[in-house]
Amino acid sequence: MKNALPEIAVVGPEALTERRLRASLEAIAEMRECYRVLAKAGLNIVGEVLKGQGPFYQMDHYPKDDVYDREFHSQYYYHAHRDDHDEHGHFHLFVRDAAIPAGLAPLAGPAGDARVAHLVAIAMDAWGFPVELFAVNRWVTDESWFAADAVIALLDAFKVDHASPSWPVNRWLTAMVRCYRPQIEALIRHREAVIAAHADRPLTEVLEDRTLETTGSLLVDTDAWQASLETELARRGSVSRLAES
Repeated sequence: MKNALPEIAVVGPEALTERRLRASLEAIAEMRECYRVLAKAGLNIVGEVLKGQGPFYQMDHYPKDDVYDREFHSQYYYHAHRDDHDEHGHFHLFVRDAAIPAGLAPLAGPAGDARVAHLVAIAMDAWGFPVELFAVNRWVTDESWFAADAVIALLDAFKVDHASPSWPVNRWLTAMVRCYRPQIEALIRHREAVIAAHADRPLTEVLEDRTLETTGSLLVDTDAWQASLETELARRGSVSRLAES
């Protein structure tokens, strides 16, 4: 009998270093700049990925051959298949073999120079804004399965630094990982705990369980997250001034 599934434990702003607080706020500023330049032309994040791609079919990848940065070995694609969720579609973000430490062998899935780590999925609404972050079981993306700490260590490696299919979209996705780093870490750790809760079965069997697709999700509200980060920075400034007086 499997154990009760754990809750997703997100580290709040009060537990973050000042460096991490400021990194998230800088990422939010980058995201808003991407929204600004797109909005001036009547565009949005989702529309940019789908432009020129023809009809939008569930399960197909957009752009057709994914987006891959050969310098940073980062990859993403957009698609849709979750009819039971309030989303237009979602991005899947990865880093591939050359960004993964040499000698780090996956517990399951592609190995050797075919290694690929899935970092997070980002659900989008029809207006091109993020609504949810979620993590998935191994079979969903055919990824290499690594321990949570190893995947978390790869988050800073994700960067798409070219203009195809859209420079604002690539910058925005890169910033999303920096902005929501605490939430993504929590989802990765929770994913590992969800799989561990099925310890009565072999790991490879659990990782291929088609009844276990999404392991956990978190709604996102950038305005609220920004406000909480700024409030915590302001609080620390007040405490510092009190200590000096």
